[in-house]
Amino acid sequence: MTASALPTRRFTAFLFDMDGTIISSIASAERAWTRWARTHGLDVASFLPTIHGVRSVDTIRRLGLPGVDPEAEAAAITRAEMEDVGDIAEIPGARAFLRALPPERWGIVTSAPRDLAARRLAAADMPVPAMMVAAEDVARGKPAPDCFLLAAERLGVAASDCLVFEDAPAGIRAGEAAGATLAVVTATHHARIETGHAAIPDYRVLSVDAMLDGIRLLCGR
Repeated sequence: MTASALPTRRFTAFLFDMDGTIISSIASAERAWTRWARTHGLDVASFLPTIHGVRSVDTIRRLGLPGVDPEAEAAAITRAEMEDVGDIAEIPGARAFLRALPPERWGIVTSAPRDLAARRLAAADMPVPAMMVAAEDVARGKPAPDCFLLAAERLGVAASDCLVFEDAPAGIRAGEAAGATLAVVTATHHARIETGHAAIPDYRVLSVDAMLDGIRLLCGR
C-alpha cells in the first residue's frame, strides 16, 4: 500500500464495520454456523462464505428452509457466538488507530446484534464508540445502505462526508449505495478482492491528522 492509494481529502467522520475490519471473529462465527449448517443438512463448504458481512437473520431467510423461524434461529446462533469469544483478536493496529480518533467523529456499523458486538469488542479489548449501529437498528441490513445512512445521521454528518472501512462485499456495496468513500481492509481475506477502492492490509502503517475541518488519513507514522 502506498499513500497515493488512499483518499487524500478530509472527512467529517470515519465509520467502521466490525468483524473482519477492526477485529477478527471469523473462527468463532464459523464454528457456530458450521454446527447450525450440519443440523440443517447444508453443505458447509459452500454455505460458510455466504454468512460474512450480513445479518444472521438475513442469511437464514435467504435459505427459505421449511419450518425454520429465521428470528429464533438467528437468536440461537447469536447466543452460541457470545459464548465463543476466546480467540477473537484485533486487526493489527486497529486498537491504537481507533483510540487516536476524536471520539465524536467515529462509530461502528455492524451486522452483528448489539449484545454480540459489545461482547466481541470487550474480548478483543477494543474501544467502544459512543455511536454504534447494530443489526437491530435497521429494517434492511447490508448490502442496503440504511445502516451507514443512519450512522451518519446519528453523528450529524452527511454520508458523503464519511470514510467507511469495510471488508466484505455486502458492506462495500452498502457503503457505496450510501454515497460514502471506502477503504477496504484485507487482513482476513484469503483471496484477492476486486475493488476500485483503496485497500489496506491493516492499520499498522496508518495515522490520522484530525483538525477542526475534518480528519485526514495518513500512510506512515
